[in-house]
Amino acid sequence: MDEAQLNVRGGDGGAGCVSFRREGPVVHGGPNGGDGGDGGAVWLVADHNLASLVAFRDHPHRRGEDGVSGKGKNLHGRRGLDLEVAVPVGTVVRDMYSGEVLADLARHGTRWRAIPGGRGGRGNARFLSNSRRAPKFAEQGEHGVERWLRLELKLMADVALVGFPNAGKSTFISAVSAAKPKVADYPFTTLEPHLGVVRLDDATEFVMADVPGLIEGASEGRGLGHQFLRHVERARALCVLADLVPMHDTPPLRQVEVLLAELGAYRPELLERPRVVVGNKADAADAAALAAWPHPAMSAVTSRGVREVLGSLARIVAEARVAPPPEPSEIVLRPEPEGTRVEPLGPNEYRLHGRDVERAVALNDVTIPDALDYVEDRLRGLGVPRLLARAGAREGATVHIAAFTFSYTPE
Repeated sequence: MDEAQLNVRGGDGGAGCVSFRREGPVVHGGPNGGDGGDGGAVWLVADHNLASLVAFRDHPHRRGEDGVSGKGKNLHGRRGLDLEVAVPVGTVVRDMYSGEVLADLARHGTRWRAIPGGRGGRGNARFLSNSRRAPKFAEQGEHGVERWLRLELKLMADVALVGFPNAGKSTFISAVSAAKPKVADYPFTTLEPHLGVVRLDDATEFVMADVPGLIEGASEGRGLGHQFLRHVERARALCVLADLVPMHDTPPLRQVEVLLAELGAYRPELLERPRVVVGNKADAADAAALAAWPHPAMSAVTSRGVREVLGSLARIVAEARVAPPPEPSEIVLRPEPEGTRVEPLGPNEYRLHGRDVERAVALNDVTIPDALDYVEDRLRGLGVPRLLARAGAREGATVHIAAFTFSYTPE
């Protein structure tokens, strides 16, 4: 599993409490309702102990813990616990609908907040003022927002095998490592990438990735295209494998040209990676084909020439490790807090959007005159009357804010 969908939702904030002091010696007890706790956020954490995204195949939903509501005696509710979701190192996080890259978790331990928790509501003690001595209202907690994400895993390997379908990549990696991909005599046998550890001696080993076969036009999405080209991006070196006895009409040298052209079209910097070009199936190729082939040849089935190819790969991997490429940076896009905006719904009907205005009306009882006075003062302070006038609202316009509805009266 190198692709998955993930639904994340922040925990709901706890509600604020309406409470007043009740003490015998105190003649006029004041408000002492505590605040609700914030809801827990959901974090994605890169973990090198995971190898795939299979954990999200049947269970794609993750949610932070809800905050606890406040109580009297100025007791604040407990904050909801954050949820940490482990993902493999090399996971790229995208918005499922826009495709925008949100985070690139390329190093072990990297954390990214996928969704925040809802804020807890304020208790009535927070609304005490000189003009409001006994507030009988408090705020409800915010509901946690949710979003769908698309997770893509880019394998972290030293060498990526690149070749046409049926070039013998799976046979090669199964012969030199413990990886056991499916091997058959038809194209596109490999439908998911495989990793194998190649160990030459006690001091020499490297990780090899068997990437599903590429065809001409792969950089434009043909065949398995972009779905697997991304696994080549993080490899230190490339092993371009040509089929010396092709089942198709593409000669070996033409295969190499096509593969390099597709890599360059997908990511031009891939052509600057160190690479070894190898011809496979030397045991079945005729003398003319071998004579016309200018690169090393091998047979993954009989092991002819395999040791020499592995030695070449080990050398270029060692050189790449001495001078590693710059580490990929984490991409974290944090949208600016959205201000208040007006959405026309119909003739003289509008809806206001924005966290501040929605919080201003998130009270537990708006039938209380003091609560309505607070809402009116808060909306005026946020410039809502000016926004509605600018949007063309007339006397008696119906205005919606979340579940709260009122009639507009120009100032």
